[in-house]
Amino acid sequence: METAGGPSNLSLTINEKLKEYFQRNTTLKIINQNPDLLLEGSITGYELTPQAPTSDDKAGLNRLTLRVQIQLTNRLDETKNFDQEFSFYQDFPQNQTLSQVEKTLIPKLADQIILDLFNKIAGDW
Repeated sequence: METAGGPSNLSLTINEKLKEYFQRNTTLKIINQNPDLLLEGSITGYELTPQAPTSDDKAGLNRLTLRVQIQLTNRLDETKNFDQEFSFYQDFPQNQTLSQVEKTLIPKLADQIILDLFNKIAGDW
């Protein structure tokens, strides 16, 4: 998985969480050759934006958004193939810095994206 910002280990973190989630919730096995499902992806956005302006033109909240582009190739059913962006955000108070909240926000963002991705792939199994 490629990355477009964020901590240097962000792509590894998401990749490992994704593998763990699928192994825990399906009977699928990870193999290196001729997989039935091939997931490829990249982090396309890691953005900090101000939200909720206050009367003195400062942001009352900051928003961290994570965007991941995922391509699924389903060799058993090509109608299930997709190339889609998944994103999620979390707001945090403006009196906290990104470095103060990253360690708690990144797992929440990654978990929600993985859940959305899992539901897209396995929702009709």
